[in-house]
Amino acid sequence: MNALIMAGQLLLGLSLLVFVHELGHYLAARIFGIRVDKFYLFFDAGGFKLLSFKIGHTEYGIGWLPLGGYCKIAGMVDESMDTESMKKDPQPWEYRSKAAWKRFIVITAGVIMNLIVGILIFTGILYQQKGYLPTSAVNEYGIYAYPLGREAGFQTGDRIIGPNGKSRERFSDAIPNSALLGGEISVLREGQRVDIEIPSNFYKKLNQSSLPFVDITNYPTVVKEAASGYPAEKAGVKAGDLIFAVNGQNVPSFGNFKETIAGLKNDSVTLGIVRQNDTLQLGLKVDSTGLVGILTAFPLDYESYTVGSALRYGTRDAFDLIWTNIRGLGKVFSGQEKASESLQGPIGIATIYGPVWNWDRFWFITGMLSLILAFMNILPIPGLDGGHMMFTLYEMITRKKVSDAVLEKAQMVGMGILFALIIFVFANDIFRLIS
Repeated sequence: MNALIMAGQLLLGLSLLVFVHELGHYLAARIFGIRVDKFYLFFDAGGFKLLSFKIGHTEYGIGWLPLGGYCKIAGMVDESMDTESMKKDPQPWEYRSKAAWKRFIVITAGVIMNLIVGILIFTGILYQQKGYLPTSAVNEYGIYAYPLGREAGFQTGDRIIGPNGKSRERFSDAIPNSALLGGEISVLREGQRVDIEIPSNFYKKLNQSSLPFVDITNYPTVVKEAASGYPAEKAGVKAGDLIFAVNGQNVPSFGNFKETIAGLKNDSVTLGIVRQNDTLQLGLKVDSTGLVGILTAFPLDYESYTVGSALRYGTRDAFDLIWTNIRGLGKVFSGQEKASESLQGPIGIATIYGPVWNWDRFWFITGMLSLILAFMNILPIPGLDGGHMMFTLYEMITRKKVSDAVLEKAQMVGMGILFALIIFVFANDIFRLIS
């Protein structure tokens, strides 16, 4: 059942993204009077199709091979490798007969659609959330620095400014994900600006840690609720209790409490608690995950998203994700990261969706994949949109059109590269699954 749920999410997400991408090419082509011969969701390899019908000059359908889709534009050298039609004289309704700038728009339209969809999904996710934490609100207490944060140079109580000294309104933007691949974060410490250089391999250590490196938890541990069935509830911890010590050791903040408890898995501990005017000592056993089941009263106020701010921040989140992926891919090409550990195929992506159908998670991952698809498609590899864009840009700059023969050979090379990549990611996914 878990496998079916993961496969179902992957199929739905992939179908949406492929349809949107190919729809971009289709609409742009039709706007410029270019005929579209076929519009397919998934590939009809071997001529086998699940569904097909024809309206006008265009055959619409669903193929059986869910590895993508295609929009066969008349007069264009594409993955169909229909070279016979290219031997005829160009027709006014063909792609090759149009001006270079029109062809460039047709090629980029799929990427633009994926980018727009990714931004809109991120915008919708933000808008339905309760809001965001302003950096100014977090800085009333300062951050709590966990061991990895202290190793990087942060200190508990630091007030975050932002990357390279640039202030950010949202706390989540003050330390962007891209900075975890190496970057500079500025903080205010005892009234002085301090620039902290995060090493380029920092993300590897963070991935192996059960604790964050910095957090907003530098506030007192006032219990809001002791979760049912957890050690704290069984020990008699109640809402309103202030936890100030663990085994006689002072824990002035919730972050300090979390870090201390996380290091005492399966141990029996004594909590020092202030309840109203009384000081109590309660004993309990920390569970195997380093938790005792305490929800704290949150003293910070969220700022609500408006439609405008959700769109603004959704766009920022989208481009931060793209930039993070660009930097990550750069580490693969430079040899700092192994391709086998970084590249995911359909099986790997399905496992990211997870065995439980959660719509919030589904839309976040689908939005993320839409942005990654947009980025990957602009890579200058023949067979991808980026390869076509590269040749069209060359023509626009030099005023010299690349011959159909060169385009056909380049397409063949590009398709070979893409097939090799598909085989690699599938084999890599299977190896991961087995191991």
